[in-house]
Amino acid sequence: MQSDQGLPADPQALPVRFVKLIVEYEGTKFSGLQWQKNSRTVQGELETALTRVMQEPVRILAAGRTDAGVHATGQTVKFQTVNRIPIDRVPYALNSVLPSDLRVRRAERTNWEFHPRYDAKSRVYRYRIDNKPFRSVLMRRFSHHVPRRLEVAAMQRAAEALIGVHDFVSFEASGSNESGSTIRQMIKLGVRRAGGWVLVTVEANAFLYRMVRNIVGTLILVGLGEMPPERVGEILDGRDRGLAGPTAPPQGLCLVRVRY
Repeated sequence: MQSDQGLPADPQALPVRFVKLIVEYEGTKFSGLQWQKNSRTVQGELETALTRVMQEPVRILAAGRTDAGVHATGQTVKFQTVNRIPIDRVPYALNSVLPSDLRVRRAERTNWEFHPRYDAKSRVYRYRIDNKPFRSVLMRRFSHHVPRRLEVAAMQRAAEALIGVHDFVSFEASGSNESGSTIRQMIKLGVRRAGGWVLVTVEANAFLYRMVRNIVGTLILVGLGEMPPERVGEILDGRDRGLAGPTAPPQGLCLVRVRY
């Protein structure tokens, strides 16, 4: 209820504010983003910190449910609060109580209608492959080691078959708790070499469960010469997960950006 001056009739009834955060985390010691009983998750740590800083119970909405071991530099989350802390101070307040493997990069005001997941136009992931004979010690938690040299040109030719609107059920892992269409729009799928590293950048309107890691696992087979590039298009058309390659391990994957 408001007074005639447009202010809350009850001084304690402060208006709700909606806040969007860009979050970065190292997924190594997390059991994924989504809250799980008796497990350490990004959502659990972030909500604990928000509840402490805002001095009220806080729940978040996130753009993507990253799996255990998967990292992020551009995860988007939203929360609501009546706390009047200045928005530009929110990252400082949260980062002072968050664990060292989780940080808020920035905060901004948003509105009630905004939904981090359903309003996203696309999501960008990058998968890093350590393609040197001996594994990098410093990057072992952020890359997948493949000691045999990968043929990047063959991997890129194979990747081109996946660009566009397709049914990606062949690249969906079992165990998904989602239901509905398996059709997605692959906007970009690029493979490039950077010295001893092979980087796979994937952008789509949305992803199926472990879809990126299943695609990368298949492209690695192509890069090793164990699967011809044209086979990837046949796998896509076959609509059978058993046709695709193995699931690449989680530590090489990072959610880089969510576009709105």
